[in-house]
Amino acid sequence: MIRQIPNLLSLVRLVATPFLIWLLILGHRQSALALCLAAGVTDVLDGFFARRLKSSSQTGAYLDPIADKVMLSATFVAFGISGAAPLWLVAIVFGRDALMLVAIGALLLFTNLRRFPPTVWGKLSTFVQVGFVLFVLAGISSLVLVCITAAATAWSGLHYCWIGARMLRGSVLKRVS
Repeated sequence: MIRQIPNLLSLVRLVATPFLIWLLILGHRQSALALCLAAGVTDVLDGFFARRLKSSSQTGAYLDPIADKVMLSATFVAFGISGAAPLWLVAIVFGRDALMLVAIGALLLFTNLRRFPPTVWGKLSTFVQVGFVLFVLAGISSLVLVCITAAATAWSGLHYCWIGARMLRGSVLKRVS
């Protein structure tokens, strides 16, 4: 049971998402900020416990990034609806994540590929998006922050497309040879 702690922490983040969105809809930004910070702590802790307990799992490898992306994407959609973020930024963030989800799903269905590790650009994009969310919840927003978030997200999306194309080409070549 103790080896499941990392997955349980990721699951807590996933389950917390509707509560975060509810807080945003109600306009309770301080409470939403506190919940986001708590989610950040669970994200750090799940990685720590996975390494410490040597309990990394395939489930955790999928669940952790899914929990992160669901929470971030839902938050950006809520920001777009409330006017806290421009809709074009929401489209970039949500579009990149949707594109990645469809691409990974297709790779899982039609190839033997099963590992999709994050890239440095993906991690940077997530870091910038989290920063954007925290700043907005703290009442700080600027065009510069919006543009940095858009650029980091778009660049990581393009980079993931390039990586995916290389993976697909390598997978196809393996089947042919």
